[in-house]
Amino acid sequence: MKRKGRNKMLIAVIVLVVLVAGGAGGALLFTAGERREAKNLPIRALDFKQIKNGTYVGEYKGGMYKWRANKVQVTVSSSKVTDIKVLEQAEKKPAEFTDELFGRVIREQSLQVDTISGATLTCKAFLKAIENALD
Repeated sequence: MKRKGRNKMLIAVIVLVVLVAGGAGGALLFTAGERREAKNLPIRALDFKQIKNGTYVGEYKGGMYKWRANKVQVTVSSSKVTDIKVLEQAEKKPAEFTDELFGRVIREQSLQVDTISGATLTCKAFLKAIENALD
């Protein structure tokens, strides 16, 4: 009698694992286009020295599902990017995240900076908004 109970439990566990794995796989397939689009998002190398002083606003619409939509304000002073602020964002990343990314742009005076590990697609979306502001 104990063996039948174990077999039923084993079958239930297997069914549960298959359902969870199938759901995760379905989610990956559903989001594959969005991830591919963000991964291949081109970020142009702008010559920051050619940008006139001022305050510029740029946005990135966020890809096919608008998950990474954002709007930034970029300040240029003495031919250098001196400040970048988030005006709007769909993902609601913490300030530490954007401060780190924007700090890299300001230090390097370039959009060709290393992205934050584990957040490459979101970083590229913010970099695209900065590019759009400065373009």
